[in-house]
Amino acid sequence: MTTPTAQKWHLKGDWFDACKCEVPCPCSFARPPTYGDCDGVLLWHVREGDYGGTRLDGLNVAMLGSFTGNVWSGATDRYAAVFIDERADEKQREALQTIFGGEAGGWPAQFGAMFDPEMRGMEYAPIEASIADDLAAWSVRVPGRAEAVVEALTGPTAAEGARVQVHNLPGAEVGPGQGAATWGMATTDRADAFGFQWDRSGRSSKLIPFDWSGPDGS
Repeated sequence: MTTPTAQKWHLKGDWFDACKCEVPCPCSFARPPTYGDCDGVLLWHVREGDYGGTRLDGLNVAMLGSFTGNVWSGATDRYAAVFIDERADEKQREALQTIFGGEAGGWPAQFGAMFDPEMRGMEYAPIEASIADDLAAWSVRVPGRAEAVVEALTGPTAAEGARVQVHNLPGAEVGPGQGAATWGMATTDRADAFGFQWDRSGRSSKLIPFDWSGPDGS
């Protein structure tokens, strides 16, 4: 729910996940996950951001999440834990928590109201994120807590340097009207925090740019 004191804000950046599903993750196509349930590491990298005059450029938010069933319709066993970039000062931390907690409107509020997970925890932590300019690879690391390393999807008939992309996803995790999803495969995907624990490779990942604003989303 948007709070009456929510400031005008705008975030532009990149989101990606590395999850339990086989490539390509059916959740992005508004279908149930490959194995009936899903868990994964998620990362939002803010390239440009402002909340009521507080700049948020270059900061990161990471999350561990899990659910059973179709995330877009009646999912159960919904859990999440959030990491806020420890480089953020007090005002920046408050702004990020307000936006990603859904209190400032826009897409985070809409998706949060639908998914509505049980929060297992939140902490300020170092978040090491990397996204190649040519989208050949992307990664996130929260030391001792979670890590995902991804290589862009390729194959025997793929043109060199070309990316596998999908436009107009019916289940885009960053909301409607955003950019193309670039698909990848995780070479590392592990977590050990707040009751989330896995260590795997070879599963799905996708990176999607986002351009959000609030409180009303305009």
